[in-house]
Amino acid sequence: MGALVQKSGRPKKEQPFEFKSFLSTSGVAGSATQYEPNQKIFSQGEACEGLFYIQKGSVKLTVVSRQGKEGIIAILGPGDFIGESCLSGQRVHLASATALLPSSVLKIAKRDMQRALQKGVLPAQFILYLLSRNARIQEDLVDQLFNSSEKRLARTLLLLAHYGREGDTEAVVPHINQETLAKMIGISRERVNFFMNKFKKLGFIEYNSGLRVHKSLLNVILHD
Repeated sequence: MGALVQKSGRPKKEQPFEFKSFLSTSGVAGSATQYEPNQKIFSQGEACEGLFYIQKGSVKLTVVSRQGKEGIIAILGPGDFIGESCLSGQRVHLASATALLPSSVLKIAKRDMQRALQKGVLPAQFILYLLSRNARIQEDLVDQLFNSSEKRLARTLLLLAHYGREGDTEAVVPHINQETLAKMIGISRERVNFFMNKFKKLGFIEYNSGLRVHKSLLNVILHD
């Protein structure tokens, strides 16, 4: 995913990579697996034997420190890849991937994708996807270093709601609790609860068949 907001302040439209069409025309094979909530797709430290394409559902990436502290580094959904760093020579997964919702995930062998890279048959859209993911990681780091916890929470909610992908004014965030949000932005659950109540009172979010995020939440990020 790319930047949440362009310099003009308008949301950047995102187009998901149509990986299914690439598979059907490139000869690269993949096998789909169904995962239940809380089921591991791969674990931190396991060998990188392929990359994974999320067809349906939601997946969280987590890292655990030597002291046993867990941090959530991303929540990904349909159209996203996980484990793609295996293509650059990474031998083990640096994070664990776990299904948050019932999910369908397609695994593609590393050797098959590397062969496609060597033959030059991977579409430019896939390369752009990898570049946008790298940019997102840099944005997350800047966000963590320089933005307040309130702005970090607002940005996380907007990203989870895929704000700007289709240009909608509001969207429903996948099932996620305050403890998970706290781990994603590095603050206590109590602080998350405080800001969530504040956003609700201001009309930026509402609880109606799930957590609904309104476009107006962007004001928290844009306000100095």
